[in-house]
Amino acid sequence: MQIDIKYDPAFAIAFVNLAQGESIRAEAGAMVSHTPGLQMETSTQGGFMKGLKRAVGGESFFMNTFTATQPGDQIGLAAPLPGDIAHWPLSGQTVYLQSGAYLASAMGVEVDSSWGGSKTFFSGEGLIVLKVWGTGDLLVSAYGAIHAIDLAPGQSYIVDTGHMVGWSEGVTYQVSKAGGGWKQTLLGGEGLVCTLTGPGRIYLQTRSTTDFLNWLIPKLPTPSN
Repeated sequence: MQIDIKYDPAFAIAFVNLAQGESIRAEAGAMVSHTPGLQMETSTQGGFMKGLKRAVGGESFFMNTFTATQPGDQIGLAAPLPGDIAHWPLSGQTVYLQSGAYLASAMGVEVDSSWGGSKTFFSGEGLIVLKVWGTGDLLVSAYGAIHAIDLAPGQSYIVDTGHMVGWSEGVTYQVSKAGGGWKQTLLGGEGLVCTLTGPGRIYLQTRSTTDFLNWLIPKLPTPSN
């Protein structure tokens, strides 16, 4: 599998070249284009309950598997929102993704939902995160550009909850009010933040879908009475 990400960070698309007989699993709706020899199969990838758990985690109930039937088969993959794509190779480790961040992965990578802990309720990002583990290529999408930070053991970094994309196993996090008080949270426009502590890698996105919706919705026309 060879991955070529183009037009990042604003309008990224990942072109994946597959060897004959090789497959890639992708989020429903992620396919942009492909060569004629590529075959597609749609399933829940693990049964009804596993598909339902992914749906609760913010992903599609069904996933698509694309298989190359001839050498040189290629597929183009992109996320619904404008932004970046990160290639995150896994070699037996586990990573966690926020809702909507999963784009595609090799067949050796498993995707399931995971309980994020009661503290995620206060982050505005939901109680469920995606647990991704195994060996192979993982493609992660974001709204805006993706920025990776590698944290040393004991090193901490603070990220607005709406800008989190994913983190590797071993990274711990604590949700708190921005600035440490409700005045800063309510009046400063910064909301809640995550304090992440290494060791491990974190990915953040330069834009927040929550902030975008908070800006957009007041501007939408309302039905006249």
